[in-house]
Amino acid sequence: MEIPYIVEPRKDTGLNNSKIGIWLFLASEVMLFGGLFSGYVFLRIYADYPWPERTLPVLPGLINTFVLIGSSITVVFAWVSLKLRQWRKFQIYMGITIVCAALFMVLKGVEYNAKFHHQAIRMDDYTVIEGHSHKQKNAVGGAHKNLNIKAKSLTVSLSRVDDIYFDVLDEQYSKAGFGLANDVKLTDGTVLEQGTAITKELIDQAKKDFLAALAHNSNINIELGRQAWKTVKSKHPGVKYYELVGDQTLKGLVDEELKKLKKDADFKAETPALNFVSNEEALISVNPYWGRLSNKNRGKAGRLTLKDDTSIIGTIADSSITINVDGIDFRHTITKAEEKGIPKDTAIKNSWLLKSNENMREVWAKHKVVTKKLVEYLEPKGKKPTENDIYRINWQEIAGLADKSIEDIEKLDHKEIEALFPGDIEGFAGPVHKKHGDPDSKGVAYPEVVVPRAQVRFESVFSPRWNTYYATYFTITGLHGLHVIAGALVLAYYLFFGRKMYEEKPEWLANRVEVGGLFWHFVDLVWIFLFPILYLM
Repeated sequence: MEIPYIVEPRKDTGLNNSKIGIWLFLASEVMLFGGLFSGYVFLRIYADYPWPERTLPVLPGLINTFVLIGSSITVVFAWVSLKLRQWRKFQIYMGITIVCAALFMVLKGVEYNAKFHHQAIRMDDYTVIEGHSHKQKNAVGGAHKNLNIKAKSLTVSLSRVDDIYFDVLDEQYSKAGFGLANDVKLTDGTVLEQGTAITKELIDQAKKDFLAALAHNSNINIELGRQAWKTVKSKHPGVKYYELVGDQTLKGLVDEELKKLKKDADFKAETPALNFVSNEEALISVNPYWGRLSNKNRGKAGRLTLKDDTSIIGTIADSSITINVDGIDFRHTITKAEEKGIPKDTAIKNSWLLKSNENMREVWAKHKVVTKKLVEYLEPKGKKPTENDIYRINWQEIAGLADKSIEDIEKLDHKEIEALFPGDIEGFAGPVHKKHGDPDSKGVAYPEVVVPRAQVRFESVFSPRWNTYYATYFTITGLHGLHVIAGALVLAYYLFFGRKMYEEKPEWLANRVEVGGLFWHFVDLVWIFLFPILYLM
């Protein structure tokens, strides 16, 4: 049976089946992205922290905007070429469209890569420091910002121990020489002797035994509970669970009966955790996303607890973060200061960053001059600088004024100062740092700060974990990127496998390309809204 209206339009709607289908699909897509954009707007309006502004590199996004607009034009030319029965032109225009899609994803990948390698730290006083972190000198594996502890003992929770953590830390545990703190007798009679070295096989054996004992005891408890209920209920028919029988409720009688039955039950001994000790303090270095320190002060006794409840006890080692600073944001600091009635300048002056680092005090002093020059520039126009201008120092400013003294900056006006800042091409996807320890490498030697772990409230790369803005950014741009990939695959199918259809039913192929083009226009339209909302505002 031939399906009608595949090529020819319906008389009532003037559309064929494919076009009706794509319009219905695009209506649902409008609801999806409309909800995401609306959610972003409300999150921004009601944010309880200073919302990031102009933090994304504009040039890659701007190029991608023109790339998608250009691809929307070439996909129309490809469709027109099919209508005119010009297969070679169709191949050229569709090929350009697919190349544009690939270029878009490459630029998006460059942008994502820069975010995932850019460090951000929120201090205890809510100052935000941005930059690139260095490898810790003492961390195992040359990690950048691990939590470090000189371990004396280790407790593994068999109910929650996770192979993901153990597989990574196994080598560290072995080097530390951890052995069982005492003999452990399993339910099958096997004895794990004191001093037995920690291994995955040992943990798996003990975990299997514990879960078996837990299941066995749970089944006994269920069965004894049934017996206790039946025994008591048979003696007191018609009495409800919480009704009194003499001076006790029926529940109390059931509990008493259950205690009697448990005395003779064949319960197995459960070993919920294994305790290990080391003869000497050994450094254990752990990804900061995997756990937390009970005490962040170096040299103090403390505990490092992983998310699977593994507990490492010992002396807190140096877990500081060494970072080349390319951005400082005091907006959250002054917000919190205002809540406490502290003057803004006092809060900034007393921040850990300025009190502990002379280079940062100089950067801030330069910024105050820059701000003064900005005010002088805007006042004749009846405008004022924003809080973002006053209390945030971006990488362009730090890089542009690195070799300038405060006296040099005082002699310049606002436009002359701005001319010193690197342009969008120099920081295509963000600040370029000089490689640590290599004076001949390209980039800027941004000022270095060593941040003690005790001062860190929260730290992360610029991923969805950092804040709501980046969570929204990656959600919407990631979903849009998937649409770009899906649309490009469909159009590529028409290009590389459409020759046979063109020779047999050229109009059918033209209709399919038109439908694919409508989807591609929608992808372009979403980006036209997305670019100004995320990149420019």
